Amino acid sequence: MKLIKPSVAYQTSYLSYIKELSDEERYPFPLDFDHSDFPAMLEKIKQYEQGINLPIGYVPSSTFWLVENQEIIGVSNLRNHLNDRLRTAGGHIGLGVRPSYRGNRLGIQLLQLTLEKAAAMGIDEVHVHCYRDNLASARMIKACGGVLDSIVLDAYGEMLQRYTINNGVKSL
Repeated sequence: MKLIKPSVAYQTSYLSYIKELSDEERYPFPLDFDHSDFPAMLEKIKQYEQGINLPIGYVPSSTFWLVENQEIIGVSNLRNHLNDRLRTAGGHIGLGVRPSYRGNRLGIQLLQLTLEKAAAMGIDEVHVHCYRDNLASARMIKACGGVLDSIVLDAYGEMLQRYTINNGVKSL
Protein backbone atom coordinates (compact mmCIF):
# COMPACT_ATOMS: atom_id res chain seq x y z
CA MET A 1 0.00 0.00 0.00
CA LYS A 2 1.19 3.49 -0.77
CA LEU A 3 -0.07 7.06 -0.53
CA ILE A 4 0.13 8.91 -3.85
CA LYS A 5 -0.93 12.17 -5.43
CA PRO A 6 -4.02 11.88 -7.66
CA SER A 7 -3.23 10.69 -11.17
CA VAL A 8 -5.11 10.07 -14.41
CA ALA A 9 -3.74 6.51 -14.29
CA TYR A 10 -6.35 5.78 -11.57
CA GLN A 11 -9.39 7.22 -13.37
CA THR A 12 -11.23 3.89 -13.69
CA SER A 13 -10.62 3.05 -10.03
CA TYR A 14 -11.67 6.55 -8.94
CA LEU A 15 -14.94 6.37 -10.86
CA SER A 16 -15.61 2.95 -9.37
CA TYR A 17 -14.91 4.36 -5.88
CA ILE A 18 -17.38 7.21 -6.42
CA LYS A 19 -20.02 4.77 -7.70
CA GLU A 20 -19.47 2.58 -4.65
CA LEU A 21 -20.05 5.57 -2.35
CA SER A 22 -23.48 6.05 -3.97
CA ASP A 23 -25.55 8.55 -1.90
CA GLU A 24 -23.23 8.39 1.12
CA GLU A 25 -21.78 11.67 2.37
CA ARG A 26 -18.29 11.87 0.91
CA TYR A 27 -15.14 12.41 2.94
CA PRO A 28 -12.85 14.16 2.35
CA PHE A 29 -14.41 17.09 0.49
CA PRO A 30 -12.48 16.72 -2.83
CA LEU A 31 -14.54 13.59 -3.48
CA ASP A 32 -17.42 16.01 -4.14
CA PHE A 33 -15.59 17.68 -7.03
CA ASP A 34 -17.19 17.22 -10.45
CA HIS A 35 -15.40 14.25 -12.01
CA SER A 36 -17.15 14.28 -15.42
CA ASP A 37 -13.97 15.89 -16.84
CA PHE A 38 -11.36 13.88 -14.97
CA PRO A 39 -8.29 15.89 -16.07
CA ALA A 40 -10.08 19.12 -15.02
CA MET A 41 -10.83 17.58 -11.62
CA LEU A 42 -7.15 16.65 -11.21
CA GLU A 43 -6.19 20.22 -12.14
CA LYS A 44 -8.61 21.59 -9.52
CA ILE A 45 -7.04 19.32 -6.86
CA LYS A 46 -3.60 20.61 -7.91
CA GLN A 47 -4.78 24.22 -7.73
CA TYR A 48 -6.15 23.70 -4.22
CA GLU A 49 -2.73 22.43 -3.17
CA GLN A 50 -1.14 25.57 -4.62
CA GLY A 51 -3.74 27.85 -3.03
CA ILE A 52 -5.19 28.87 -6.42
CA ASN A 53 -8.92 29.52 -6.94
CA LEU A 54 -9.83 28.60 -3.38
CA PRO A 55 -13.35 29.41 -2.19
CA ILE A 56 -13.62 31.90 0.65
CA GLY A 57 -12.77 30.26 3.96
CA TYR A 58 -10.66 27.48 2.41
CA VAL A 59 -6.92 27.03 2.89
CA PRO A 60 -4.41 25.25 0.64
CA SER A 61 -4.63 21.48 1.00
CA SER A 62 -3.13 18.34 -0.50
CA THR A 63 -5.18 15.34 -1.57
CA PHE A 64 -3.73 11.83 -1.43
CA TRP A 65 -4.98 8.46 -2.62
CA LEU A 66 -4.21 5.26 -0.76
CA VAL A 67 -3.66 2.63 -3.44
CA GLU A 68 -2.99 -1.06 -3.55
CA ASN A 69 -2.70 -3.11 -6.75
CA GLN A 70 -3.80 -0.14 -8.91
CA GLU A 71 -6.96 0.27 -6.82
CA ILE A 72 -7.84 3.39 -4.81
CA ILE A 73 -8.91 2.17 -1.39
CA GLY A 74 -8.88 5.44 0.55
CA VAL A 75 -8.57 9.20 0.18
CA SER A 76 -7.14 11.81 2.54
CA ASN A 77 -6.91 15.58 2.44
CA LEU A 78 -4.31 17.49 4.44
CA ARG A 79 -4.76 21.19 5.06
CA ASN A 80 -1.49 23.14 5.15
CA HIS A 81 -2.66 25.25 8.08
CA LEU A 82 -5.85 26.10 9.94
CA ASN A 83 -7.92 29.24 9.93
CA ASP A 84 -10.36 30.04 12.76
CA ARG A 85 -13.23 28.16 11.10
CA LEU A 86 -11.18 25.00 10.52
CA ARG A 87 -9.69 25.16 14.01
CA THR A 88 -13.26 25.09 15.34
CA ALA A 89 -14.62 22.45 12.96
CA GLY A 90 -12.68 20.65 10.26
CA GLY A 91 -9.12 20.27 11.45
CA HIS A 92 -6.06 19.43 9.38
CA ILE A 93 -7.03 16.03 8.01
CA GLY A 94 -10.14 14.61 6.43
CA LEU A 95 -10.21 11.07 5.14
CA GLY A 96 -12.35 8.21 4.00
CA VAL A 97 -12.00 4.55 3.14
CA ARG A 98 -13.79 2.91 0.24
CA PRO A 99 -16.88 1.07 1.57
CA SER A 100 -15.78 -2.39 0.38
CA TYR A 101 -12.48 -2.00 2.27
CA ARG A 102 -13.85 -0.76 5.60
CA GLY A 103 -13.41 -2.74 8.81
CA ASN A 104 -9.80 -3.71 8.05
CA ARG A 105 -8.00 -0.94 10.00
CA LEU A 106 -7.15 0.79 6.73
CA GLY A 107 -8.31 4.12 8.17
CA ILE A 108 -5.51 3.85 10.73
CA GLN A 109 -2.96 3.22 7.99
CA LEU A 110 -4.35 6.07 5.89
CA LEU A 111 -4.27 8.48 8.83
CA GLN A 112 -0.75 7.37 9.82
CA LEU A 113 0.57 7.90 6.28
CA THR A 114 -1.13 11.30 6.12
CA LEU A 115 0.43 12.22 9.47
CA GLU A 116 3.82 11.47 7.90
CA LYS A 117 2.98 13.98 5.13
CA ALA A 118 1.98 16.51 7.80
CA ALA A 119 5.28 15.95 9.64
CA ALA A 120 7.18 16.54 6.39
CA MET A 121 5.30 19.86 6.09
CA GLY A 122 6.34 20.79 9.63
CA ILE A 123 2.90 20.44 11.20
CA ASP A 124 3.71 19.45 14.78
CA GLU A 125 0.25 19.52 16.34
CA VAL A 126 -2.34 17.99 14.04
CA HIS A 127 -6.04 18.61 14.62
CA VAL A 128 -8.39 15.81 13.58
CA HIS A 129 -12.13 16.10 14.20
CA CYS A 130 -15.01 13.64 13.99
CA TYR A 131 -18.65 13.54 14.96
CA ARG A 132 -19.35 12.14 18.41
CA ASP A 133 -21.47 9.31 17.02
CA ASN A 134 -18.72 8.20 14.62
CA LEU A 135 -17.14 5.63 16.92
CA ALA A 136 -14.96 4.07 14.20
CA SER A 137 -13.34 7.44 13.42
CA ALA A 138 -12.78 8.17 17.10
CA ARG A 139 -11.07 4.77 17.56
CA MET A 140 -8.91 5.41 14.48
CA ILE A 141 -7.83 8.85 15.70
CA LYS A 142 -7.01 7.50 19.18
CA ALA A 143 -5.05 4.59 17.65
CA CYS A 144 -2.86 7.18 15.92
CA GLY A 145 -2.17 9.08 19.13
CA GLY A 146 -5.18 11.38 19.18
CA VAL A 147 -6.07 12.98 22.49
CA LEU A 148 -9.54 14.45 22.96
CA ASP A 149 -9.15 18.21 23.26
CA SER A 150 -12.80 19.27 23.38
CA ILE A 151 -16.35 18.63 22.23
CA VAL A 152 -18.25 21.44 20.51
CA LEU A 153 -21.45 21.91 18.58
CA ASP A 154 -20.86 22.43 14.88
CA ALA A 155 -22.83 24.88 12.74
CA TYR A 156 -25.59 22.27 12.32
CA GLY A 157 -25.93 21.47 16.02
CA GLU A 158 -24.00 18.19 15.81
CA MET A 159 -21.56 17.20 18.57
CA LEU A 160 -18.03 17.36 17.19
CA GLN A 161 -15.07 15.77 18.97
CA ARG A 162 -11.83 17.65 18.43
CA TYR A 163 -8.63 15.64 18.85
CA THR A 164 -5.00 16.71 18.67
CA ILE A 165 -2.10 14.51 17.70
CA ASN A 166 1.44 15.48 18.64
CA ASN A 167 2.92 14.54 15.33
CA GLY A 168 5.50 11.82 15.28
CA VAL A 169 5.24 8.58 13.41
CA LYS A 170 3.82 5.83 15.60
CA SER A 171 3.82 2.14 14.75
CA LEU A 172 0.51 0.39 14.21
